[in-house]
Order: sequence, then structure tokens, then C-alpha cells
Amino acid sequence: MPREAPYLAVADVLRARILAGEWGIGERLPSRARLAVEYGVGRNVMQRAMDRLIIDGLLEGRAGSGTYVRMPRERLRLVRSRHRERRQGPRPWPHGIERGRADAWDSHSQVRVPAPGAIAERLAISPGNPCVTTHYEFLAGGQPVQLSESWEPMAITDGTPVVLPETGPLAGKGVVERMRSIGVVVSTVVEVPRPARATQVQANLLGISVGDLVLQIERTIFDTDGRPVETADMVIPDVRREVVYEFGVDHP
Repeated sequence: MPREAPYLAVADVLRARILAGEWGIGERLPSRARLAVEYGVGRNVMQRAMDRLIIDGLLEGRAGSGTYVRMPRERLRLVRSRHRERRQGPRPWPHGIERGRADAWDSHSQVRVPAPGAIAERLAISPGNPCVTTHYEFLAGGQPVQLSESWEPMAITDGTPVVLPETGPLAGKGVVERMRSIGVVVSTVVEVPRPARATQVQANLLGISVGDLVLQIERTIFDTDGRPVETADMVIPDVRREVVYEFGVDHP
């Protein structure tokens, strides 16, 4: 059997000591150099071991101060459900965020924003074509728990009552219902989840540390002709949220 990486073995021992209460919540651990000597490993191995525990949510690094035992945080569950999408239509946030006790969101839309190259490719339009882009920040108990950036081609919605997702007669109703109101029928939603590290901007908005683990979900919504009508990037901090995909079974 393959041998376990040394840093994982060290992380397991440190995890056991933390869970046993050797260091209390909010208490600073010995320096990485000191722990490396104690365990007879290199500083790089100890660095990776402690980084592993930071990712796991047991520790937190404080710039210029050291590494501390982190206060346990509840991870709320986001359920991505095919059944709910069929009934309610996709929104810029996972439906599970409502079940996961998110209770508010802030949004800001801009019109006639030129589509960057990567967004244009996802929307099957030319770079620079005008779009409506909407930035969302979702909150639970006043604390940010998710970010989202949505793009819609203005060629589809310009001049209609639903050009802005969060204003007008169908404000906040979701892409499916808004598009249906102007004769566009949505048929497919494609999501690509990818693990990533929080950037400085994301960390500032989410109240986490730079480099913390986040889940990025790239979502694109298509109509019955296969035309992309919206694409969005969602950022979910791993320390606060877990994402669960729910699928139904088709019976003959």
C-alpha cells in the first residue's frame, strides 16, 4: 500500500491533540519551528500539516501573531436539487441557501457592461457585447456566506421589464420565470464545481483568510435552442458551507 505522506501523519497527530483539548479554543500553538523539532520533521512538512488543519477549520493563522485553535463554526448545507430547479427555476444562488438559513442578500446590477472574453465564450457572444452583470452577497445572521456574479446578454433582455434581475415586476423570481415572461424557455442548467483558494477580495467580502478553501461553481443556463441565457460564478467558503447535489431517478 502507498505510504501516507509525512505531513498528513503529522496533521493527524496534531488534530488528535487539538480535539483532546491540549490547546483550548483561541489558544496559540507553539511555533511551527518548535513543533517541527518536536516531531523530527522539516519545517516544510510542519507547514503543510498546519495548513491542512487550517483548511479543515481546526486552526487559523493570524498574520504576525501565529497559529490559533479556531472557534468551531457551523457549516450550513446547500442542496443543489434537480427537482427544485424544475419547480422553481435556477437563481443566482443555490436553492439550499434558503434551507440553510441564509436570511438576506444584497445585490447590485450594472447594465451595458462589455462581456470579457471568458464570459463571452460561456454566453456564445462576441467579446465586448453588452451584458447585465449582477453582484450578490448572501448573508446568514448578518454574516456573508456566499458571493455570486451573474451575467446576462442584453441582446435577450434589453427593452423588456426583466432586464434587471432584482427590480421590476419579477424581481428576485429567478432566471427561468423571468425568461419565460419574455418568451424564452429554459431547458438546461450546467454547473462545474471547482475547489479554489480565496483571493484577497473574496476573503475581505466573506470574512475569511486569504487562501482559505472555497468552492467555485460555474453555472450556465441554456434555452431550448441551446442558447446560453445566463452564466454565473458562485463562491462558497468551505469553512461555512457544504454543497450537496441531489438527483432524482428516472423510471421507465
